[in-house]
Amino acid sequence: MFSGSIPALVTPFRDGAVDEAAFRRLIDWQIENGSKALVPCGTTGEASTLTNAEHHRVIEICVEHTAGRVPVIAGCGSNDTANALMHMTFSKRYGASAALVVAPYYNRPSQAGLIAHFSHLAENCDLPIILYNVPGRTVTDIEPETVCELAKRFPDRIIGIKDASGDLSRVVDHRMGIGPDFCQLSGDDELSLPANAAGASGCISVTANVAPKLCAEFQQACVDNDFAKAREINDKLYPLHYAMFEDASPAPCKYALSRVHDWMTDDLRLPMVKCSDKAKAAVDEALQHAGLQ
Repeated sequence: MFSGSIPALVTPFRDGAVDEAAFRRLIDWQIENGSKALVPCGTTGEASTLTNAEHHRVIEICVEHTAGRVPVIAGCGSNDTANALMHMTFSKRYGASAALVVAPYYNRPSQAGLIAHFSHLAENCDLPIILYNVPGRTVTDIEPETVCELAKRFPDRIIGIKDASGDLSRVVDHRMGIGPDFCQLSGDDELSLPANAAGASGCISVTANVAPKLCAEFQQACVDNDFAKAREINDKLYPLHYAMFEDASPAPCKYALSRVHDWMTDDLRLPMVKCSDKAKAAVDEALQHAGLQ
């Protein structure tokens, strides 16, 4: 089971291209500071602006440079089932531990369509799947009944969920409907504390890009049932959680990383643009609050 602080890694850019050297440094820094797994090519990694060749190269670098130190959960989502399967097949071949697969966006499939989509992936590739539910971006919600149905159909393939629905009752819904071994990861940093209390095992995090040590310490405190310590760390991180979304993500996150490390730029790919002065001020204040600046 995946657990703890798991950053949804940004994809560093420099002069319009993937900055492979910065990405390798980011990987090392994350592992050295306690991140328990890494997610390349998720939403925060701007996967939707990467070519398929770039997408696969980022996953390849992550697996190669991680070198087994922590698991790699490769972002494999697409609104096209065939393309998602291609990403999964590549990730399996190159040694990823699992695939993070978002609900198909833009198409707005029904619940039956979601079951057909994820069933096709599970039947045609043996890489374990972590469902990714983020209806604020995809419009489509993977409802608890659908999650339970998929997990029961494919218990060795569909092993968990990153839930960013904002509905904390889903943690209990999934646990009651599937069982305690189903891996539940929060997709919202600011809700990770109550999600863990309800039975989640960690967070696929935006904030951990910038504050890996604090996020790892927070998750460990939850594992230790030391919720007094967890609340104390969460209070340090809380403004940063919200600052990461003060403007369109991942612009604030990349700006924050450029403030923490001189080897990171805040470059993004269109249609994403650098964050506003207001967002920069919120990030700077939150970094100071967390003791990171």
